[in-house]
Amino acid sequence: QVQLVESGGGVVQAGGSLRLSCAASRYINNDMGWYRQAPGKQRELVAAITRGGATNYVGSVKGRFTISRDNAKNTVYLQMNSLKPEDTAVYYCNARNFGEIYWGQGTQVTISS
Repeated sequence: QVQLVESGGGVVQAGGSLRLSCAASRYINNDMGWYRQAPGKQRELVAAITRGGATNYVGSVKGRFTISRDNAKNTVYLQMNSLKPEDTAVYYCNARNFGEIYWGQGTQVTISS
């Protein structure tokens, strides 16, 4: 079993920045990423990163968000800049480990206009 503990959510004005962190309780051998779910919408992939550092972003956040990973700390980060009201959602950490998929509890990100 893997526990994922997220931190860093909050309320920020449009144009501001937030940094999310997600610490895994053990070694992760595969991808880690961030998903988000806004009210009334489906959960969507925001960004993902392989163990080797290759990244993938949804189009709406490219150029504004940066995902990074510290394998020594089993931690993944999401630096979010130039935030927009449409970025408001619950953000979930995700990890794939030896064929299993794990989710964090979610952290609320609210962008005020």
